[in-house]
Amino acid sequence: MTDYITKDTKLCMSLAARPGNTGTRLHNYLYRALGLNYVYKAFSTTDLAAAIGGIRALSVRGCAISMPFKEDCMPMLDEIDPSAAGIQSVNTIVNTDNHLVGYNTDYTAVRSLLETNDVDPKLDFALLGSGGMAKAVACALRDCGFENGCIIARNTEKGPSLAKQYGYDWKPQLEEDSTPELLINVTPIGMRGGPEAEDLAFTKDQIASAKAIFDVVALPAETPLIKLARELGKAVITGAEVMTLQAVEQFVLYTGERPTTRLVEEAATFARQADL
Repeated sequence: MTDYITKDTKLCMSLAARPGNTGTRLHNYLYRALGLNYVYKAFSTTDLAAAIGGIRALSVRGCAISMPFKEDCMPMLDEIDPSAAGIQSVNTIVNTDNHLVGYNTDYTAVRSLLETNDVDPKLDFALLGSGGMAKAVACALRDCGFENGCIIARNTEKGPSLAKQYGYDWKPQLEEDSTPELLINVTPIGMRGGPEAEDLAFTKDQIASAKAIFDVVALPAETPLIKLARELGKAVITGAEVMTLQAVEQFVLYTGERPTTRLVEEAATFARQADL
């Protein structure tokens, strides 16, 4: 990002139910560090069709898509990249000459984190959630070799459908005496500003008996689930980690530039300061 905005400055944005500052700070930090004439701004909307139309009409270069828009936006786009087509969920829109293409960088980030953290695919898991992000996580689990797991979702259409698609079991709720070795929260439980911001996605006993905890909620970086898991000495993967990795892939799609690992670490540190 240059020191001032001009008529040639390219706009990138995000759409979320509850926008945060983390992604905005990360992208703008990278723009400035690399001297790119881009600016990034977070938005929310109650009219998704109008927002997508605005991306096209105003030549917005790229848009990150968060809950609850990842599936609903798909019919409004011109093309779906294979990264999103298999999951049927979009988290990134790239606008090239008013041709809107939907991608999914969540999958790439989740699979990378499972592999780099050496999460044993022999672990049995419980995945709580059935939305767009849950699809990306379930697909990554399958592709990493996880065979024994259950989708926990109250939605009696999406839950069984997601489980069947990836070869897992489905339950409307996780019994209190159930003790999966890997617990994964892919719901808004624990999200700052939400009605369940102080809640745990799983019981304390389930967390205590698990070997690893994965919470995709990025705000705050330390959710109640992650805090308790750390206190109990569990291996954890955080939503903040997912957010950083998937955002870097978005950055590459928008700009064609891939920042160095060191620069990404600097940008991520700067971005997390918004969450302190």
